Amino acid sequence: MRNLMLISILYGGLALPGELQSRQSQDSTRLETVTVTATRVPVSAASVTSSITVLRGEELRARGITHVLEALRAVPGLHVVQGGSFGAATSVFLRGGESDYVQVLIDGVPVNQPGGAYNFAHLTTVNVDRIEIVRGPASVLYGSDALSGVIQIFTRRGDGAMQGRAEVRGGTYNSLGFGAGVSGGAERTSYSFAVDRSVSDGAYAFNNEYDNTVLSGRFQVRPDAATDLTFSLRYRDSKFHFPTDGSGNLVDRNAFTLDEATTISLDAGRFLTDRVELRLLLASNVINGGSDDSQDDASDTLGFYAFRSIQNVKRQSIDARSNIYLAPAVVLTGGAQFEQQEERSFNESESEFGPSGGSSESERSNRAYYVQLLAEFSGLSLVAGGRLDDNEAFGTFGTYRAGAAYTVSGTKLRASVGRGFKAPTFFENFATGFVIGNPNLRPEQSVSWEAGVRQAIGNDRVVVAGTYFHQSFEDLIQFTFAEAPNYFNVAEARASGVELEATARPLQGLVLSANYTWLDTEVVDAGFDSGAGATFVQGARLLRRPTHAFAAAASYRGWDSGSFHVTLKHVGDRDDRDFNAFPAAPVVLPAHTTVDLAAEFHLLRSGSAGLGLTSTLRLENVFGLEYAEVFGFPARGRTVFVGGKVRR
Repeated sequence: MRNLMLISILYGGLALPGELQSRQSQDSTRLETVTVTATRVPVSAASVTSSITVLRGEELRARGITHVLEALRAVPGLHVVQGGSFGAATSVFLRGGESDYVQVLIDGVPVNQPGGAYNFAHLTTVNVDRIEIVRGPASVLYGSDALSGVIQIFTRRGDGAMQGRAEVRGGTYNSLGFGAGVSGGAERTSYSFAVDRSVSDGAYAFNNEYDNTVLSGRFQVRPDAATDLTFSLRYRDSKFHFPTDGSGNLVDRNAFTLDEATTISLDAGRFLTDRVELRLLLASNVINGGSDDSQDDASDTLGFYAFRSIQNVKRQSIDARSNIYLAPAVVLTGGAQFEQQEERSFNESESEFGPSGGSSESERSNRAYYVQLLAEFSGLSLVAGGRLDDNEAFGTFGTYRAGAAYTVSGTKLRASVGRGFKAPTFFENFATGFVIGNPNLRPEQSVSWEAGVRQAIGNDRVVVAGTYFHQSFEDLIQFTFAEAPNYFNVAEARASGVELEATARPLQGLVLSANYTWLDTEVVDAGFDSGAGATFVQGARLLRRPTHAFAAAASYRGWDSGSFHVTLKHVGDRDDRDFNAFPAAPVVLPAHTTVDLAAEFHLLRSGSAGLGLTSTLRLENVFGLEYAEVFGFPARGRTVFVGGKVRR
């Protein structure tokens, strides 16, 4: 049981003992890939019944990837959409779900806006240990927003003697970035702190500057072998200038947005006995944002010529749970969560008709109770769970999940089914004035199932896998001017598809990988929408989701002097809308294929007390392809970054 406690301390939770403990001794531990997000209990990735992808922070940084959105582009079943240059609003569509159907966590803290939206534009890989992506509904463990999946970012854990590092990078569009960090650890403590700042002039000819400052820290203390306490903090301050209107036209020389976010977690655990662990998670995410589009000049006096807004959003929660071992390889998790959500906003406009403005202040609370049973024996893994949410706005809502996986002779068969939900946004619930919210809205919901197979050959030197999934989305919330209130649960959609993956390690240090996603989406009920240019068109595809997507990569780290990486990404055509006209006109974004290259060259190898010096190179969109992920908003062209890192 001593090793079980060690694993729990390292990963911030309990380890399922069956497979993990059987592969280690009291004094020598060799752990295979372990994942936490799928079960909230550290388990072997080989025994998880869900579809998962784990991205390592060090590997991402070796490829010169500084933003999480770039890391996610090659994940099967996941599609990233950014509306232009650095800092432009960025959404993620997972398995065809809406962009607000993915729960995003940083060290266990939900960072979505209440109601699901999350802008990936500013989320960096600074001080990131790993990113875990779980595909499929996970509301049983994480509540609202986890209809299509969960993306969780874990902060790096320090270890060993103190190490310091610093880096600088620069490149196309007058981009410049620099950062520094320190980490270390001893028997009872560990720490990791980092700071990074990046700036750029952006891809447009004017008013497209972007800057982003990030502070990240993690401190862990272990008073004894049965107790752990981890504090983590992530702070971000961003400013994005944009010259475009909603259709992508260059019309403004002084519009910008501000976005400041502070994420704090305190995760504590203690084994009361060898079979009972208690854990407590205190989580807080505070967002302060706003926009400013002042009068362009003295002649700008027509229409609504100036607008300013301020928004403050808070999500704070307490989550208490217990992990009880009913048998050596059976663990029962039961927990309760209380969350308070608050939103305050203010806006003012200046126009030829006179000044106007408004403000709002809303809050709601949510209580939830959940239970999960994990069992593993003789190659068979089982998971089953249920959750009941009691929300101040929409009342009670129940979710469930069940899955099974069986592994024999390198072949893994698995299947799972689940239900997820997304709460209405504050605006949909509480809006007043020109738009009237509906306090009686139900949550949007999904029912999903999947089945998959994984085959490992030659001691995992070659691994191939395939998954079929199906998701039904119901009670989708839509807006109408025909009635008051203006929001109702009326639309329906579905998404199904196939995810294929393959990885090979033919030589020492060489990794080849590829994945393909076929996605079939359909609007089942368009609700209030009508006309070819509507957001939902009966029988048509969901917007900005490609039917075909493919990614392939090769990485070589077989020599002491550095590493080399190449990635190819193909995105098929997607339906979109041209908002230059009213009503909006349907358009098709053509398919595009991009290639990225990255390399590291170790000029000095750091020894036990010496300096390490590394030069870095990253080329994005090597062939300078012209394409757009949102109609009217061109993506960046060929982009080059060069830099250096020093470590001691």
